[in-house]
Formats: sequence, C-alpha cells, structure tokens
Amino acid sequence: MNYARETYAGEPGQYRDRSLKQRLFIIIFGTDTKSGKFFDVALIILIALSVIAVMLESVDFIAEKYGTFLHTFEWIITIAFTLEYIARIWVVINVKKYIFSFFGIIDFLSIIPAYLSLIVVGSQYLAILRVIRLLRIFRVLRMTSFVSEGFILLRSLNKSRHRISVFFFGVVVVVIIAGALMYLVEGPSHGFRSIPLSIYWAIVTMTTVGFGDIYPQTIPGQFLASFLMLLGYSVIAIPTGIVGAEMYANSQEKKAGNDNDESEVITACRNCQETHHIKGANYCHNCGHLFSTSDEKEAD
Repeated sequence: MNYARETYAGEPGQYRDRSLKQRLFIIIFGTDTKSGKFFDVALIILIALSVIAVMLESVDFIAEKYGTFLHTFEWIITIAFTLEYIARIWVVINVKKYIFSFFGIIDFLSIIPAYLSLIVVGSQYLAILRVIRLLRIFRVLRMTSFVSEGFILLRSLNKSRHRISVFFFGVVVVVIIAGALMYLVEGPSHGFRSIPLSIYWAIVTMTTVGFGDIYPQTIPGQFLASFLMLLGYSVIAIPTGIVGAEMYANSQEKKAGNDNDESEVITACRNCQETHHIKGANYCHNCGHLFSTSDEKEAD
C-alpha cells in the first residue's frame, strides 16, 4: 500500500498541496514512493562509503597518502548525516519517541564521533557504528521478515534474561573457585602469579579459547584444566538451549497470529515510526495515531 495514500488521504494530485514537513516525512520515512526509495538507497550508499572510509583511514600507508581526502570526505558525510538527523526530528510529531528509539539513538551515535574527535583524539573511529544503519536495507528491499525475525530474537533474549542471569552467576562462581584452586596448585612459579590472573585462565579455558599464555605444568593442575575444558563444552550448550526454546515459542505465537490477521504492509506512522500495519488501517496499532490529513494539520 502506498504510504502517502494511507497517511494523507485524498486525490493523487494533492501531493503537491501538502506542507513541506509532510512531503519531507514521506521522503525520509516512507519507502512506498519513488522519492522515499531513492532517499533510502542514497542514504545506504553514503553509509557504506562512510564505513569504508573510516576503515581505510586506520591503515597507515593509506592514511599517509590519502589522509586529507578521507578526513574531508568524512566531514562532508558527517554534515550530511547531521542535516538528515535534524530533518528527521523536524518532520516527526513525537520527537522524543524518535530520539530515544533504536534507530534514533543509532542515527545520533553515527554523527557524534566526528564532533567528539575535536576534543578526544581518535574517537572518530567510533563512526564505524554507522554500519548498524545499514539495517534499513531490509525495508528498502522488502525483506521485513528478516527484521521481524530479529525482533523475535530480541524478545527471546529478554524473556530468557532471568534464567541466563542465574546461569551466568553460576559460571562466575565456578571460574572463581577454579582460578583459586589453580593458584594454590600451580602457584607463581608456574605463571599463576595471582588469583585474578588464575581466574582469567579459568575463563579462557572454560570458553575453550585457550590462548596458551599461561598453562598448568603439574599433574593436579592438568587434571583440573581437563575437567574445566569438559565442563566448558557443557556450559556453552545451556544458554543456546534456553534462548532456542524461547525463540521456538515466540515463532509459534507469531505464526498463530499471522493465521488470524490480515496481511501487513510497510507504512510508517509519523507519530511513533511503527512500520507494520494491517492493510487498510486508519489508525496506528502501536500508538493509535490517526492516518488522516486533518489529524496531521491539528498535530502541526
């Protein structure tokens, strides 16, 4: 469904009669119009180029030869993103909702490192966070099912947080005890110079990373290390099972909901930026905002 038709009901020729704020909102937040899709594609290209520039700037020989160009290009992109961020704040009705939304925070974090670099040297490399903005490509390519699956994962993690917290606390207790025992068994003479260092070894061993910077050299120490390694394989599987069970339950709920609901369309609510609504809906299912011209005028 065309976003403009649903949000601003009227004749096709009325598009040119809308206010500048309304037209900018359709371009910035809508993907159902040609101008909106062109804006999103251009934005994604700029984000990709910006991320590449940040990565290249960290390479010494490239920075020496093209450092000035990359620095200038980075500031041009930053100014463009700053103007885009200001425009997004200007066109939405609920400014606070956008600013503290997921993409609102990411949009802000994508521009602040460049300005922060004027005070803290090297902070400009934090602009690599712009890569998260590429998630918008799912909307442009009509791959919103991937986004919904991502929300299922987030909900599953949220529902599993209590059980995972208990499990995490248990793992912390185990590595502390194992580290203390290894300190007593091996001691400073074999590289285990302190209990915190021994706990670090226990974490590395339990997660099966095994850097090899320190390792047990006595038979009791090697026996303890072997036990911790075997325990590590079991530990890795537990949180996976917890989250997996929640994901299955959430996917079943979503499937049951889809069987009962009409097909969803990609339309952006100007008040809360919710993008999925039932086909033909007059109100936003998330905040209750009315999709009508009169409502927009009152809000302005």
